[in-house]
Amino acid sequence: MKDIIFNNQPITPSKIICVGRNYLAHINELNNEVPDDMVIFLKPNSAIGDQLHAVQGQNEQAQAIHFETEMCFLYQQGRFSAVAVGLDLTKRALQSRLKEKQLPWERAKAFNGAALFSEFIAIDALSDQLNLRLEVDGELTQAGNILQMIYSPAAILKELETFMELEDGDIVMTGTPAGVGAVRAGCEYSCKLSQGEQLLVSKTWLAR
Repeated sequence: MKDIIFNNQPITPSKIICVGRNYLAHINELNNEVPDDMVIFLKPNSAIGDQLHAVQGQNEQAQAIHFETEMCFLYQQGRFSAVAVGLDLTKRALQSRLKEKQLPWERAKAFNGAALFSEFIAIDALSDQLNLRLEVDGELTQAGNILQMIYSPAAILKELETFMELEDGDIVMTGTPAGVGAVRAGCEYSCKLSQGEQLLVSKTWLAR
């Protein structure tokens, strides 16, 4: 089982719950429809990784990977106790084919190494000043504020609890703003999470 880090201690999530289509600009950039209901899918514990790859697989099986920067919340004792910034990695071409056939997304979203996280930082309450940024080789590529979400973290938690038991250590990824794209080998991907002007946590990956 894979771990994340909170308070310098390893925590083993039983699952990762992801919310799709939660930023209007991202919905528009992929020419998707605004959903009537919250879009939810899961990644297994085995999806947690620590390396960013531009391609998964080899030879004719190789598939390009796309990045999506997200605010990620750690669930403990009935609430979100900590926050991190992370990358939801996607096999976009495969996802598009599956969507066309109205099939599930797991092959495109739940593969090994499909979820990368910074360290988690404790929070007392959900601030409306949380901001995320992704810089690729120093160039701003994605930026989003918690108020831009269609569904707030509080609304997401309330909805999840209507049909799913959340366990301490579970992670909720809350969707990505506009600016997603293909991972490029050799580029440096620097994710930052701030509260107002205060940097809370950052994480940089060198794509391979």
